[in-house]
Amino acid sequence: MMLFGFKIDFWTLWGLVAQGLFFLSFIVQWYKSEKVQESHLPVEFWYLRLLASVMLFSYVLVRRDLVFFVATILQSLIYMRNISLMRKNEK
Repeated sequence: MMLFGFKIDFWTLWGLVAQGLFFLSFIVQWYKSEKVQESHLPVEFWYLRLLASVMLFSYVLVRRDLVFFVATILQSLIYMRNISLMRKNEK
């Protein structure tokens, strides 16, 4: 299917959902920050980012985009590290 000259298939929808999760992470961060009235990065922010990166990684493998491939791997490492640090500080 085509929409405005763009091919729409399963992987396009998959990539759009992944990008939607990235956007949702910002909404969650904004909501939680407003709730505590200070800038705050909740653990949900990092989990949403990691899930979106994993989804995008599979998208990138199918689409064969080297630049996006490298960026997605590096982002995922950062997200996993932040989750690890937050878990360590909870103990």
